[in-house]
This record gives sequence, C-alpha cells and structure tokens, in this order.
Amino acid sequence: MSARQQDEVEIAIVGAGAAGLVAALALAQDGRKVALVGPASAPRDGRTVALLDASWRLLDELGLMAALADKAAPLSTMRIVDDTGSLFRQPPVEFRASEVGLEAFGWNVENAELVAALAARAQDSGAVRMVPALVSSIAAEDGGVTLSGEGLAPLRARLVVGADGRRSQVRAAAGIAARDWSYPQVALTAICSHRRDHRDASTEFHTRAGPCTLVPLPGRRSSLVWMLAPAEADAVAALDDAAFARRVETQTHSTLGALTLDGPRGRAPMAGLSVERFAAGRMALIGEAAHVFPPIGAQGLNLGLRDVAALREALRGQDDPGSDDAMTVYDAARQSDVRLRTGAVDALNRTLLTDLMPADLLRGAGLLALSRIGPLRRFVMRQGLAGGTR
Repeated sequence: MSARQQDEVEIAIVGAGAAGLVAALALAQDGRKVALVGPASAPRDGRTVALLDASWRLLDELGLMAALADKAAPLSTMRIVDDTGSLFRQPPVEFRASEVGLEAFGWNVENAELVAALAARAQDSGAVRMVPALVSSIAAEDGGVTLSGEGLAPLRARLVVGADGRRSQVRAAAGIAARDWSYPQVALTAICSHRRDHRDASTEFHTRAGPCTLVPLPGRRSSLVWMLAPAEADAVAALDDAAFARRVETQTHSTLGALTLDGPRGRAPMAGLSVERFAAGRMALIGEAAHVFPPIGAQGLNLGLRDVAALREALRGQDDPGSDDAMTVYDAARQSDVRLRTGAVDALNRTLLTDLMPADLLRGAGLLALSRIGPLRRFVMRQGLAGGTR
C-alpha cells in the first residue's frame, strides 16, 4: 500500500473525547473508513455523564454494555427542589421513568470511565484508525481536507468531523461563525460517598447561584455538580475535603446523610456557545464544537450523541461523505433540536440568577403545574428524552 493510500481516509474525526469516540465507532460500524485524531483521555475530576435512554441504547449497539454495566447507575427518578428562597417557592417535583414506560431515564457514569471504555472499544475493534496526535493545520482543497500537525503525517479525508470542543479548530477552518457567552457561575464537581441510599434518584436543588445536583452512581455514591458565583466557588474549592463534604451536605439539606469525598474534585467556569450552521466545506461539527451550555437537565453529551445520529443519517447512501448534499442535510437536521435545547437551558439558568418577581412567579408556576398536571409532566419528560439516536 502506498504512503498516499495509507494517509487517506473517508472520514477524519478531530477530537477523541466521548462524542468523537462515539462518532468514530458508529461511522466505522456503518462501513466508513475512519480515523480518529487526538489523544483519547479524560481527567478524573468528579465529572460524570448522565446518558439518557437513547444514548445508552446507542452505546449498547456499539458493544459497550459489558464495559459499562458495573460502572453506571440508573436514573429512575429525577427530583427538582426549589431552594431559591423565593416567595413563590413550590414543593419538590418528581419525574419518574415509570410514568413514561421506562425502567430508567438513563444511566450515570464517570466521564473518565466512559472515555476509557470507548477508547478501548475503538482500539480493539480494529475498524477505527487511532491517531493520538494534535492537529495544528487544517487545509480545505478540492474534494477533501488535509490535516497535519506535530507527529501527524498529512492526513487527507473527504469529510472532517469537528469534535474538538468549544475552541474548535475545525469550526474556525470551516469559517463557521459562533456566538459565545459566559455566565457569572463556576461549577464544582466531585464524587461523594454517603450514608443513605440514593434509590436511583437524582436531586437538583435550584438555588440563586444555579443548580446544585446529586446524581446516583453505583453503590452509595453520587456525583456532584454545584454551580456557584465565582468568588464563593473559589472559597468553597479552597476547603479541605472534609470541610467541602460538610458544605455539600448542608447545601443539599442532608438528603443523603453524611458525605465524604471519593476522589479528586474539579471546577469549570460556565459558558455557552451556539453556531450559525453545523457544516460547511466538507467539515461538520458535533458536541461542544457545535453547542455549549450549563449542565442542566442532562442535555450536554446527549445532544452531542444526537449530532452523531443525525450525521449517520445524513451520510446514508452517500458515496461522498463530505458532499454539499450530505452537509446540507446534516445542517438542516440539527438546527431546531440544538437551538431549542440551548435556548431552554439558557432561559432556565438565567431565571435562577435573577431575583425579579416575574421570573420567580413564572418559574414557580411552572413547577406547580408540573407537580399537579400529570399529562404535562409526562409531556415534558418525553420532550427531555426526545430526539433519540436512531
């Protein structure tokens, strides 16, 4: 085989995080010649991913169940508690998967465990060419796109998929305009062990600084995502592990009893990003290269996996995966879903950050309606789960 043949693929995916790995496995399973470019690793910083039902079924299709079964916990109940101190504070609202005929809304797994399992699957499959190098140059040319970088011999692909995050090089090379913004919030993440059983229920406390959420993991363990104003986040992050755990227990009203930390902690400033379009010039965007918003309602990676599903569908029957027709179909498929969910998460987050009475009244009325009106609650649950991966 010539060097030229060795350095050509149908599809090159830039970014080997969870979204990029799933895209590589799924497109290779569809018979495409795929290269995945980038180091496949994720830090152990307390971050987890709540994979909704359709995303979990996609991972099952890709052969991940054996590797993830004992590392993930089901989300059978999702509870929202208004902890804003508002005059219009409503009783807690519970969403039960059984109301919409499911065993669980999804499964929660540590991000580092998920990426490790996906990378091992890609390596073992032999169907994905793994290139653990960093891209520094992306050159579009007639009929293809060439990637190069330190330790990366020029690699030509008919389609390049950008799964390279918020500061996407692929997005910049494609000339796709993006609008980004920041929130006056920092998310603290951790894994906690606790005295009481979580009973497969996540609890999201809505505070004036944003949500503070405990999501179940196997055993008496849960993941924490706690959004705070930057100065307070710095103060809490500076606490030692024992004091940090006590602060979390107080913040969550001892819902799970006494807490201890079980591993490293993390922190991340909260931001948002939206793009003008999702594909251009033989380049398509998925995951955080295409959309970023706060971790509310378990939409982040799930939306990225719906990107993967839409891209698979757009490429079905296409001899040339980077054709204008395929890219137009993909872009059209993602417009409404991504914009609707980005807007909904942004609006909810901003209502928590304001103490204006109309916003409190609107949010309180919404929670009251969800708690009292079964058909509305089930509709909202189905919408949250909508847009499956197949």
